[in-house]
Amino acid sequence: MQGYLRSDGRKGIRNIVAVAYLVECAHHVAREIVIPNRNTAHLIGFPGCYPNDYAQNMMEKLCTHPNVGAVLLVSLGCESFNRAKLQKLIEKTGRPVRSIVIQREGGTLSSIKRGQNWVSEQAEALSQIEPVSMDINELSIGTICGGSDGTSGITGNPAAGRAFDMLVDQGAICIFEETGELIGCEDIMADRAKTPELAEELRASISKAAQYYAKLGYGSFAAGNADGGLSTIEEKSMGAYAKSGRSAISGLIKPGDVPPKGGLYLMDVVPDGDVRFGFPNISDNAEIVEMMASGVHMTLFVTGRGSVVGSAISPVIKIAANPEMYERLSEDMDINAGKILNGEATLDQVGEEIVDLVKNLANGNKSKSEELGHTEFILTYKTFEPIGPACLPV
Repeated sequence: MQGYLRSDGRKGIRNIVAVAYLVECAHHVAREIVIPNRNTAHLIGFPGCYPNDYAQNMMEKLCTHPNVGAVLLVSLGCESFNRAKLQKLIEKTGRPVRSIVIQREGGTLSSIKRGQNWVSEQAEALSQIEPVSMDINELSIGTICGGSDGTSGITGNPAAGRAFDMLVDQGAICIFEETGELIGCEDIMADRAKTPELAEELRASISKAAQYYAKLGYGSFAAGNADGGLSTIEEKSMGAYAKSGRSAISGLIKPGDVPPKGGLYLMDVVPDGDVRFGFPNISDNAEIVEMMASGVHMTLFVTGRGSVVGSAISPVIKIAANPEMYERLSEDMDINAGKILNGEATLDQVGEEIVDLVKNLANGNKSKSEELGHTEFILTYKTFEPIGPACLPV
């Protein structure tokens, strides 16, 4: 495999220009800047006028993601986002960075023109950079499931789990999450923890999720899940848990925490403290963004009902759990795990197919969502406390 070496020693499998708006008022200008450069530039951003620590940290981690080679910050000019701090942090990593302040540039058209010219220049410069060799133990992979149905837990999710086992064995970082969809699995998950202290942290993260959803008055169980044959959150949880595979769990992280070495990690995505921000992950893309902030190069996305979304910055691999859905949405699906249900393949065979695709993407090949131009992105408010020493045991 080949990658692009960054100043922190990490390597990216893509070399894109990130165009980041710092308030919703700058969203349109930033989007117009990206349009003529959509193959080399991706739009990300934070819509709020005033970020909290979570939003600031997420934007810092995303703008310095290994797959990002240069960054254009697009500001209205009067929002409260700390633009100077973000730009200085990016500069320290050696990435080219520029800020467009709409109120100073003369307005919409002037800002768009200057931004488009800068992005085109950076895209051309990045295309001249020679990649370096990259091993699989330098990869970081995340996994989520969305639009789950009754097939997800017996085909796509366990197949992703088998792929994770193979990747962990080869030294890669693998991250699973959705603590609100692991309720009921806390004890069997804790049994896989590397230390007793970590086991207690894993249990506590699921207990927090259960209390959070109980206070909201609803859980992470959609009408589409029921229509697809799932009966309870416990049944859905068992299917979601299967994505983690069977490897020992090396640590518990929160969005933006970068695992220090290869292994399997659980990401706690449910906010800490009082319930203030509503549903923890309002869409599947919110989960992808949080894992990107923790450095994943790509995300395995298992779906039974079907989903067509991709992601800015990091490629998404779509794994179809339901064979009938795969036939309907084959133009968006990368892997047909429904073959397991039809007796045409085993879990291990589909797991190997997923690992092969991971390596192909790391070699520059594109996933279906990339080819189709999907670059969905969403970032909202949350609050997290730092992880403790038991979460990343030595």
